[in-house]
Amino acid sequence: MNVMIYNTLSRQREAFVPQEPGKVKMYVCGPTVYDYIHIGNARPVIFFDVVRRYLESIGNEVNYIVNFTDVDDKLIRKAEQLGTTVPEVAERFIDAFNRDIEALGVRKATLNPRVTEHVDDIVAFIAGLVDKDFAYASEGDVYFRTARFADYGQLSHQNLEELQLGIRIGIDERKEDARDFVLWKGAKPGEIFWESPWGPGRPGWHIECSAMARKYLGDTLDIHGGGHDLQFPHHECEAAQSEALTGRPLAKYWMHNGYIHINNEKMSKSLGNGITVHELLKQTKPEAIRYFMLSTHYRSPLNFSSETIKQAENSVERIRNCRDNLQHRLQAMRVESDRPLPGPKPELSERIRQIRETFQLKMNDDFNTPDAITAWFELVSEANQYLQRDVVSAQDLEALLALTSALDRVLGLLPIEQEADGLAAEEVERLIEERIAARKAKDWARADELRDQLADAGIVLEDTPQGIRWRRK
Repeated sequence: MNVMIYNTLSRQREAFVPQEPGKVKMYVCGPTVYDYIHIGNARPVIFFDVVRRYLESIGNEVNYIVNFTDVDDKLIRKAEQLGTTVPEVAERFIDAFNRDIEALGVRKATLNPRVTEHVDDIVAFIAGLVDKDFAYASEGDVYFRTARFADYGQLSHQNLEELQLGIRIGIDERKEDARDFVLWKGAKPGEIFWESPWGPGRPGWHIECSAMARKYLGDTLDIHGGGHDLQFPHHECEAAQSEALTGRPLAKYWMHNGYIHINNEKMSKSLGNGITVHELLKQTKPEAIRYFMLSTHYRSPLNFSSETIKQAENSVERIRNCRDNLQHRLQAMRVESDRPLPGPKPELSERIRQIRETFQLKMNDDFNTPDAITAWFELVSEANQYLQRDVVSAQDLEALLALTSALDRVLGLLPIEQEADGLAAEEVERLIEERIAARKAKDWARADELRDQLADAGIVLEDTPQGIRWRRK
C-alpha cells in the first residue's frame, strides 16, 4: 500500500516515493525563537512529528531537520526590550521550545540547525547566486532577481505580475524590481552582524532554510513542510533561490497544514487572541492538546475553544482508561497464573487485524489522522466489550495492548507516565498494599490516611472485580 500525499506544488495527491528507497529526507521550517510558541506554531510541530513517526513505523529511516531562526528583526527588537543580547534571547526561547514540545510528546528532530551557526554556508550560497547573476548587491544588501527566475510563483500558483509583496523588508529604491527579495541585510548601527563580501550584515529570512536544507539533506528534499502561511512568500522564495543555484527541484513533495482559529476567529496579534503553548500547558493535559491538533485533517482549518479542548480531554481519557483496564486485567491474570488459561478468540484476532489495516489505510491516505483516531476508538470499543467477559484470554489481552501501543507509537495520544509528587509506580503499589492490609486489620484511621496520601499525590483508586486499580489524574 502506497502512502499518498497531497502535494502543494501539483495540487494533486501523489504516491510517495522517496528518492532513495527506505530513506526519507524531510525538512520542516522551525520557529523564530524570540518568544514562546503559540498554538498555531504547535500544529505543524505535532503533525509533522506524526508524519515522521508513521514513515518510520512502515520501515523508513527519516532524516528530519527542523531549523531555529535565531537572528531576525524580532529577536533584535526583543533583545532591546529586555536589555540583553540576541544570542541570550535565542537561547532562552530555544530552551522553552524544547520543554514545550517534550511535554507535547514530540520527539526531537534529527538535527536543529541554527542560522547563527551557518552564516558561512549562507554567504557561500548567496555568492553562488551572485555569480550566476540571479542576485545583485545594492548598498550593503543583496537581493534575488525574481523576474530572472521563470518559475517564480509555481508553488503558490500565482502569476508573477500579480504576486503580493508579502516579504519582511519594505520596498525601497535599492531594488531593481519591487518583487525582488532580500538575501543579505546590511547591518544598521548597533545591530548584530557578520562580515561578508558585501559588507557587515546578516542573512535574510528565506535564504537560511535553503542553505541549511542543502547542507544536511542535499539539493532535493523528499518532503518540505510547514504552515499554510509559509507557502508564500517564504517557501516560494526558498524554491526560487535553491533551484536557481542548483538547477534541481528543492523538494519532491510540499506539505502545508491549515490555520488555527480561536473561537471561530483568525488568530492574530491585532485581535490579541493568541494562546501560547507555555500557558496552555498549565491548564490542559498535553495529550489533549495533541489530540485536538490531530482530530481534524491537517490541511483543514482548526478551531480552538474551551469546548473543543474539553472534548479532546474526554477522548484521551477514554483511550487511557481502556489501556489501563487491559493492563490491570492482564496483571490480575498473571497473579492467578496457577489457573488454566483459555486460548485466544479467532474472531477477536480478526477484528484486531481489520482495525490495524484500517488504521494503516487511513494514514496512507494523506495522513488522515482523524479517521485513524476513529479506528483507534473501534479498538477501544472492541476492548471494552471484551473486558466485560468473565473469562478472557491473556493472549487476547496482549494482542489488544500490542495494537494499542502500535497506534500510540504513531499518534502519541497516551500520556507519558511520570512520577506524581515523587511517587514512583512501585511506591504507589506499596502504599496500596499497605492500605489493603490496614483495612483487613480494621485500622480505618491508617487506611484513610493512606487514601488521602495517594489522593494528594494525584492517584485515583478504582475497585474492580480483579481488585484495586490505580491511575494518575
